[in-house]
Amino acid sequence: MSARLYVGNLPQSFETSDLDALFASVAEGLRFKPVMDRDTGASRGFGFMTVNDEAVADAIIEQLNGVEFGGNSLRIERSERRDSRDAGQRRPQSASAGRRPSVQKVVHSDANDQEAPDPRWAGELAKLKQLLDGQKAAV
Repeated sequence: MSARLYVGNLPQSFETSDLDALFASVAEGLRFKPVMDRDTGASRGFGFMTVNDEAVADAIIEQLNGVEFGGNSLRIERSERRDSRDAGQRRPQSASAGRRPSVQKVVHSDANDQEAPDPRWAGELAKLKQLLDGQKAAV
């Protein structure tokens, strides 16, 4: 059965052939695909590798996790396939992962019976209100 490995902490600019040579020191026939930025085409600093044998995947993790590559210490671990997750749901993250706490946003309105305006347009609505107030004062 094949295994998929996450390869992270890659330098911003690196040659895939150099990384392939590093992986070839452990096993042959590995397929690595770096994740690239859609806009710039530059590496995003990580990628995924498909390994056909579980024992080889364990050997790669054991031998290359933490090895220096291009000035960075590689991070190699097993990757969870996307299709094994619940469709459309994110995995919960721990509070220590640096997530901001959720905040209940409240939109205030002068009239309680009217719907509050879309908060994305609040700045534009404030400008229009000032413009109209200025016209009323001129009349």
